[in-house]
Amino acid sequence: MAKEELIEMNGVVDEVLPDSRFRVTLENGHQLVAYSSGRMKKNHIRILAGDKVSLEMSPYDLSKGRITFRHIERGAYQAPPRKTH
Repeated sequence: MAKEELIEMNGVVDEVLPDSRFRVTLENGHQLVAYSSGRMKKNHIRILAGDKVSLEMSPYDLSKGRITFRHIERGAYQAPPRKTH
């Protein structure tokens, strides 16, 4: 059996919820609750309210999603690089 087709959408994080979840508003105005993907957690990519993100949703449950990418805004403040000794 093949892996199910996922729906890919873009949205904006409205609110950071407990347990590493986020309330996201999609481009079409639909709101859902999403969590960050394992690779984002592994690489310590921080998601804040107001960030533009890409996410995947199952066609069976459109109220939940997985954030797969945080879009970088040009001109926004970025933390200085870490020092390595």
